[in-house]
Amino acid sequence: MTLALLCSGQGRQDRAMLDLFADDPRSAPILAEASALLGEDIGAVLRSADLHANRTSQILCVARGLVAAACLEPIGPAVVAGYSVGEMAAWGVAGIWSPERTLRLTAVRAEAMDAAGGPDDGLGFVRGVPRDRVAALAAEFACAIAIVNPGDLFVIGGAREQVARCCGAALDVGAVAARPIAVHVASHTPRLSAAVAPFRAALDASDATRPARGRTLIGAADASVVSGAGGIPGLAGQVDTTIDWAATLEALVERGVDRVLELGPGTALADMVRAAYPALDVRAVDDFRSVAGITAWIGR
Repeated sequence: MTLALLCSGQGRQDRAMLDLFADDPRSAPILAEASALLGEDIGAVLRSADLHANRTSQILCVARGLVAAACLEPIGPAVVAGYSVGEMAAWGVAGIWSPERTLRLTAVRAEAMDAAGGPDDGLGFVRGVPRDRVAALAAEFACAIAIVNPGDLFVIGGAREQVARCCGAALDVGAVAARPIAVHVASHTPRLSAAVAPFRAALDASDATRPARGRTLIGAADASVVSGAGGIPGLAGQVDTTIDWAATLEALVERGVDRVLELGPGTALADMVRAAYPALDVRAVDDFRSVAGITAWIGR
């Protein structure tokens, strides 16, 4: 059997997102680095900060993926992929960077995106309308498709007011659901083109190595295997380019994946895979109440 580890993006973080792992000593260096980057203890951030502020949420989401993977080791052979900023966590989980370096690069990514984007940028989603129609609606409202998901589910990005208007127009033409989401940056759209160069410079200086033995990384840029530094152009470019997550999941299945664990936060990716590939054995870390329960499932 082949296990896939999926690293989640922004939008599902919550104040209890690290509770399951907070007391595990394997999480300590990762949480210490995240705290240093956030400027205060990560526990205090989770108690009182705005968890959807872009830089904060990117660091939190990547820290969660890294902590979950560290506390579940030894996991054994696995294919790894990440959704949006979750791809940063995936590079760390794959062993290309240390967890600490992964978090520092995530902070660079977020800062470059904040500098490039507008203060009123954001994302929304449209479900149940074909891609060509969503693309036309997005263009009408000066937005763009950010992520292509299975089942005619699309993330769109642009100015928040325009995203809301585009979602309303999608409902008018028959969308099953459409609304803005709690992400305050127009990720994976041309609005962030100015972020690519500074982020790429940091990645080029990152001393990326090959994935650890037993880990295969699938990059979201073109759903291909990432061997290390050769994947940097795609990782940098996804900041302002549409991600085809549906193709990434298809690539996992083509590699023989039959079990999927979403590292979180949240269960959005697991729910998506269950709907698109009902024959797979799919769980999310947030489905479990204990680390022992997760490791028992992995070891079956």
